[in-house]
Amino acid sequence: MTTPFEQAVRQHGATVLRVCRAVLGPGADADDAWSEAFLALLRSWPSLEDGTNVEAWLVRVAHRKAIDVTRRRQRHAIPTDALPEQTSGLGTPGADDYALWDTVARLPERQRLSVAYHYFGGLPHAETAALIGGSPDAVRRACADGLRTLRRIYLTGHTDPAEGEPR
Repeated sequence: MTTPFEQAVRQHGATVLRVCRAVLGPGADADDAWSEAFLALLRSWPSLEDGTNVEAWLVRVAHRKAIDVTRRRQRHAIPTDALPEQTSGLGTPGADDYALWDTVARLPERQRLSVAYHYFGGLPHAETAALIGGSPDAVRRACADGLRTLRRIYLTGHTDPAEGEPR
């Protein structure tokens, strides 16, 4: 790759963080997956070809890192002592987006991943289908259903994605 690595971090850092937060929720796990994705990119940077779609490469690696985090969560005990929550005003994509991330996290898994990779990560439906399995049409449908649920929640005030939709 002939472009500077720092440029890739500036260009794609926010997108990769949005994907990690959509898959893992806001917090340290998403930040760790983001860091691991960029460490993997740094290791691979000298061998990447100039025509490589760096954003798609990063989203794929972030997806794999998120799966690793999910597997680690399942293998380790979860501490029971709750620490007081301290929200940072410096977070990306914004300080008031935690309600959005919580709502996205409550979507059914297929809808959540489809929305995360397509809308937050910018991947086409075909690449998203390759990541999560299924056909591009099924991913397109899952994206549409997830987006419709999110719109319903924010436009009508429903708070639970599992609530039935008025037809």
